[in-house]
Amino acid sequence: MRGVPTILHLDMDAFYASAEQAAKPSLRGKPVVVGGIGPRGVVATASYEARVFGVRSAMATAQARRLCPNAAYLTPRFGLYQHISQIVMELLRELSPLVEPLSLDEAFVDLEAGGVEPTPAAVRAVGEKLRRDIARATGLTGSVGLAGSKMLAKIASEEAKPDGLLLIAPGTELGILGPMSVRAIPGVGPATAETLRRAGITTVAETAEAGEDELVRLLGRAHGGGLYALATGHDDRPVVADRDAKSVSVEDTFAEDLTDRTRVELELARLADRCVRRLRGAGRSGRTVVIKVRSYDFSTLTRSETLRGPTDDPAVIREAAARLLEGVDTTAGVRLLGVGVSGLADYTQEDLFAQAASAPDETPEASADEEGESAGAQEPADPAPPRRWLPGLDVRHAEYGPGWVQGSGLGRVTVRFETPWSAPGRVRTLAVDDPALEPAEPLPLVRDTDGPDPADHGGPADHGGPGGQNGPEGAPGSGGSPESAGVGACGAGSSRP
Repeated sequence: MRGVPTILHLDMDAFYASAEQAAKPSLRGKPVVVGGIGPRGVVATASYEARVFGVRSAMATAQARRLCPNAAYLTPRFGLYQHISQIVMELLRELSPLVEPLSLDEAFVDLEAGGVEPTPAAVRAVGEKLRRDIARATGLTGSVGLAGSKMLAKIASEEAKPDGLLLIAPGTELGILGPMSVRAIPGVGPATAETLRRAGITTVAETAEAGEDELVRLLGRAHGGGLYALATGHDDRPVVADRDAKSVSVEDTFAEDLTDRTRVELELARLADRCVRRLRGAGRSGRTVVIKVRSYDFSTLTRSETLRGPTDDPAVIREAAARLLEGVDTTAGVRLLGVGVSGLADYTQEDLFAQAASAPDETPEASADEEGESAGAQEPADPAPPRRWLPGLDVRHAEYGPGWVQGSGLGRVTVRFETPWSAPGRVRTLAVDDPALEPAEPLPLVRDTDGPDPADHGGPADHGGPGGQNGPEGAPGSGGSPESAGVGACGAGSSRP
């Protein structure tokens, strides 16, 4: 642990929900919940107004609705969040070359590597300026922790929430840590905490007093020894820039349990293809294929197979996933499926045996496209699928301008027409097939007064939309979320209960 508080931890406050409140003036100061809106959805983020009612991240959306029925329940807009994250991370990189992002809204920064004077006054000034810069560039707030180690900096930012800064001065670390719950220590989850509780250990101070030998006896050599070091304030983990991803995975939760084996196999193949697209998008390949199957009763199993070399071949990964599924009984019903690839590499070692085995059954993509074009010339094209108006997503109307969907159902869609820099807007109900209503890109949260009006030209592209693929079960990307289950049905914009 350093003798000066030159490790900074930034954590944006209720990030997704705060971004939605900043984008939607009618929701400011009101409870907002972002996540999966379907019956099996999961909360990704809740605003502080919603947390008052007990709503928390990773909670089932159905439970959140019972606790806070008048909140606005919105579909995530990952394109907007990624755009904001890029702005924030660039501000962090101006402070130091050593920036370790943990997620879109959280990162460590080594201020010493950035040449900041190693004094409490200097690092505090940097932290305060960072908070001002983030607010000016994004319109959002973030909390900053400053300490001599990563663990303490993260604890400090948590204690500073919301919209604050806490510096843990050298020599005060153990006094601050001691009264805290043992859960404050990284790596201590519910199971470890319960093991310690049964031994009469509930706080960080009690953990340190128990001694390393006792912790090793309770938890094993690696976990016990590491826990003792952290409980006594010893954390020498460096800030590591550009942390490498260890795996790429996708998963879907289904609105209804899948009992048909053919449907399960088709969904698994679709997920394998989606996983490969993400793998290739990252310029990677991998040698271990993993499937995840969650049954109707929430029991979850994983199966893995390691190939002879790294691959990004969709046929190879599909076949490996199918082989893994062969030994899994799905007759009782499948709630969730997932496919992942680990053992990542920057190159591909061709699996000639697997490719040769699959080649006779493969149809070249070009031939498939040509066949489709030929068929299209002889038969009328299928009608376009009906547009889905999911709560929270951006729209634009030819007459009323930009707005966002509050809810839809029974052939109608309710839209509130407002922008991030306007007063709360008017609500209008339109036909779902209104030709003047179109999906739109998110508007920036901070208006550029020197440039063109973004309400006329759109904002950052929402590439994530309702189909984000990497959230928790039932979060964006989960199937079967009814449009009517969102804001319009829950009284968004109403007063807090």
